[in-house]
Amino acid sequence: MRFLGIDLGTGSLKVAIVDEAGVECASASAAYALDTPQPGWAEIPVARWWDALCAACARLDAGERAAVRAIGFSGQMHGVVLADEAGRALRPAMLWPDTRAHALLDAWPEPQPNPVAPGMAGPLLRWTLQHEPRTAHAVRWALQPKDWLRVALGGAIAADPSDACATALAAPDSAWDHALIERLGLPSRWFAPLAASAEASGTLGADAARALGLTAGIPLATGAGDTPCAALGSGLAPEGDALLTTGTGGQILVTARAQPPVRRGLHRYRQALGGWYTMAAMQNVGVALEAARGWLSYDWKLAYDEAFGAAPSATLAFLPYLSGERSPWLDPAARGGWLGAGLGDTRGTLIRAAFEGVAFALRAGLDAQRACGLPITRLKLAGGGSVDARWRQLLADALGAELDAVDCPNAAARGAALLGGLACGHWRESDLAALAPRATRVASPREDSALEARYARFLDLYGRVRSWFAAAP
Repeated sequence: MRFLGIDLGTGSLKVAIVDEAGVECASASAAYALDTPQPGWAEIPVARWWDALCAACARLDAGERAAVRAIGFSGQMHGVVLADEAGRALRPAMLWPDTRAHALLDAWPEPQPNPVAPGMAGPLLRWTLQHEPRTAHAVRWALQPKDWLRVALGGAIAADPSDACATALAAPDSAWDHALIERLGLPSRWFAPLAASAEASGTLGADAARALGLTAGIPLATGAGDTPCAALGSGLAPEGDALLTTGTGGQILVTARAQPPVRRGLHRYRQALGGWYTMAAMQNVGVALEAARGWLSYDWKLAYDEAFGAAPSATLAFLPYLSGERSPWLDPAARGGWLGAGLGDTRGTLIRAAFEGVAFALRAGLDAQRACGLPITRLKLAGGGSVDARWRQLLADALGAELDAVDCPNAAARGAALLGGLACGHWRESDLAALAPRATRVASPREDSALEARYARFLDLYGRVRSWFAAAP
């Protein structure tokens, strides 16, 4: 018996098959690009997701696919897919890095229970009403990315609390806030009924089963957002565990059984199986490193080698805020780049500064968590953007925390597969602690006063650049 997890990410789709003991036995992925038809836009035709799913599944062994008895879903959070009655997309999906709705955030005056970003479903739907009224008129469902994919496989129209609470349209208990929705002029009928992440929400349709080489009629779990799925797949305890995930963006979350208090610059969302987590969400991690790598014409191997072969510069800094930033600054207008370059700086010095700048952006998010009384000295590590040992050491040094790598290369996809196993009754929630993957210490922080001085300079430079951009027309 096998269970399939599908993780619909920002830049790629990953699939993982786990066995009856929760051990990953097969995985595959397919990458895709986002479209930016106008400055600040980030969208993708949903057919690109479907093609990636078919391609990734085709790379899995046919026998493993035939043994799959349930499917679970993990998906990039925020963003929105506008769909008709049957769940067919009416336009390209709008995604979380999108900033087109920045000018419309006045509908969410401070204080809010969570930071509101322009790439969340609420602001994007408000933008659609104003700028694409014909599309808005045709909308029946405003779906989160993973919910659209589940419907495309034959599943039911549904949303789960872990995704709903991150739309800027939900009440503190994660139910839809219909009073807010109506005040914004959004039709309440657009929003799918909520179902638990581990609940069965339909079954795999015959056409989708043929396309993916799977068995028709198997249960489809509702699924959850990618961050709570990664926490589930990484085996985090329900209370007090901390996780760092690095990919296109980066998240630092701390689990809690009770609802955490409101903290400016931090998010408090629902876990996949109940409970809560506090999260610092930094959106310029892999995306900033990929941009720097491209500008400097590196392949990834040489980028790592030259970055960690170069001595750090006391004057050169890289602000990675290429698409604004969420935690802790709540600054969609933030921008970045290299500052303090000199004639003696090399390409290696520039890429080294880029890695340090991303590490410092993560540190700023972690410091916001610590400032709220969370004594975080140890982090579990997950995500494809933190594999290189030299990069892990820089992260440990910059964050001032022990890093324990989770023995689970596809944590979010594994978490989704576990939800599938729960949905079909193979596991109970009480079984999951015994299935947690092993975590191995991979880096311990070293005292480095020069690194701390560069971090202080990084914060000072951000403040100066922020003031400049705030004054720009």
